[in-house]
Amino acid sequence: MEISLKAEAAHVADPWPGYFADRGHPGARRIGAGVEGVVYRLGDGQVAKVWTGRPPTELTRQVYADIAQHRLPFATPEIFQVHEHEGVVVTYERELPGVPMRGDSAHEDYERTLPVHHRNALLAVLRGLASVPGTDAMRRLTVQGDDRPLWEGHDRFQDALAALVVRAADRHGAALAVHVPDFSAGVERTLNALRSLPDAPVTAIHGDLVPPNIHTDAAGRPVAVLDFGFYTTAGDPAFEAAVTAAVWDMYGPYAEEHTAELTRFFAQELGYAPAALTTYQAVYALTTYDLFGMDDSDGHFRWCAGQLRRNTVFSTQIS
Repeated sequence: MEISLKAEAAHVADPWPGYFADRGHPGARRIGAGVEGVVYRLGDGQVAKVWTGRPPTELTRQVYADIAQHRLPFATPEIFQVHEHEGVVVTYERELPGVPMRGDSAHEDYERTLPVHHRNALLAVLRGLASVPGTDAMRRLTVQGDDRPLWEGHDRFQDALAALVVRAADRHGAALAVHVPDFSAGVERTLNALRSLPDAPVTAIHGDLVPPNIHTDAAGRPVAVLDFGFYTTAGDPAFEAAVTAAVWDMYGPYAEEHTAELTRFFAQELGYAPAALTTYQAVYALTTYDLFGMDDSDGHFRWCAGQLRRNTVFSTQIS
């Protein structure tokens, strides 16, 4: 999180270090601020977040705990305590190590050659998360932009996703159809491909493994994964791989090449069917296109439309 000059000025009269000092954390230091709130390092591997956005629910806390109980090769968020002070929620959480793998592709251009250490770090994260069994708490999460838990009324991940695709297309599909030829038929092709996918293990899915959400050490190894919640659920680990391949570089000059290369790499290294990865990439675009804007002026909307126009499951019937 970056601290602006305006935020630094406000920091002079910041009451929260005193609040934390009164509660046994005299060395509390503000280390960042973002849309969710302000973060303070408390020491002893712990941080506190003062929430200005929507705070985490007890369900979120349970999902964090479900993941944290497994011995992964990288740290994940864990909420130790939740307090409230004068109507403001304060969470005490595990401090996550490392630094972001790299900045978002919307703000820095990625080189054409995909760095080997980045590719290997992504693979390690995918393998780690795929080792965590899906839990009831994960199934009860709601994907951002939707109005109900993803798994509600369903026993198969693919069927739950198909219902989500239908709801998302009904929301503002007409806006997307302006930019995506043969939209209705493409949705049907995607639904048919999705429902025909075989059953798969149900594991933890982060759903938003963009580079800033993966922290690495000086050697490039992943040491932390953060910011669960955007599309976090339980499901087929191939979905995680498909989405990760698509979102690692969304806006750079070689984004299409990187997506294709990572999709092939994950299919080969993890044994996922390429058609399944392509299907899941179409599903991701169809279910997130309207979360930040509903026309071509919004970068994510424009990216989703481009994904669908190029997606061979959405745009052509699979033989």
